[in-house]
Amino acid sequence: MISSVVSREIQPAPEKIKDFFKEMITYAELVEITSPALQLRQAYIDAGVVTKKSMLDALHVALASVSGCSMIVSWNFKHIVHFQKIPLYRAINVVKGYAQIDIYSPLEVINYED
Repeated sequence: MISSVVSREIQPAPEKIKDFFKEMITYAELVEITSPALQLRQAYIDAGVVTKKSMLDALHVALASVSGCSMIVSWNFKHIVHFQKIPLYRAINVVKGYAQIDIYSPLEVINYED
């Protein structure tokens, strides 16, 4: 799944990244921003997982959670793939009735066998 937030964030990226995104999006479902996702984003902010300054990062996690993703793969080590924040995102999800979500860096999910 790819959110509409990622689609917007990719616009200023280098052409190589945009081309890769265009290829990957053909395999993905585009997730739109919904009221439940905005409410979950606010719950992360209210709980202090991130500040309002990092609302888009919280929205990424909320969209994935509300959409039923089992994991997020991200390079964002400051606000998403962070050892102190991951348990907080997961706890808020449980309190709000969503499944816990796994959060990894791309290096953690690469298959080294090939």
